[in-house]
Amino acid sequence: MKYKFLLINFSISTLLLFSCTPQRKIAGNYSYKTECLGVEGDGTQTLLSWGSGRNRLDAVEQAKKNAVRDVLFKGIIDGKGECEKRPLIIEVNAVEKYEDYFVKFFADKGPYQKFVTLNDERIDDKITRDRQGASKDVTNSVVVRVNRYELKQHLIKEGILK
Repeated sequence: MKYKFLLINFSISTLLLFSCTPQRKIAGNYSYKTECLGVEGDGTQTLLSWGSGRNRLDAVEQAKKNAVRDVLFKGIIDGKGECEKRPLIIEVNAVEKYEDYFVKFFADKGPYQKFVTLNDERIDDKITRDRQGASKDVTNSVVVRVNRYELKQHLIKEGILK
């Protein structure tokens, strides 16, 4: 009886030991949402935005673009309730309709930069291009301020908003 118990116990332990595979790192596509951190009196919204790129500099630039894009087309839903939840552009298919304009608007060093600033301007000094070609993307969050009021005035002037 004693030997049967040991044999069964040993068999179960061996089965469990060999049937378990080591955990593999699962690479997934995470979607990070832009969050509202607060609203200033001058029409700016302080946002936590996420971006991905080849290095930290590219990731920060993409996060800035994502913040402006969310203010324009999605609205800011997550975070504090102080930010305007409605997007600036509520026209259906506005991205496709004004595609030429927005391609130039969001181009590197494009006009979008006038409406978004890093909350801590000193971070520009800390960001340097990665000299080695990184094979993996870097994802960074940044706190930015998007001037919603000036962005709206610019879009009215350009004929995008009425």
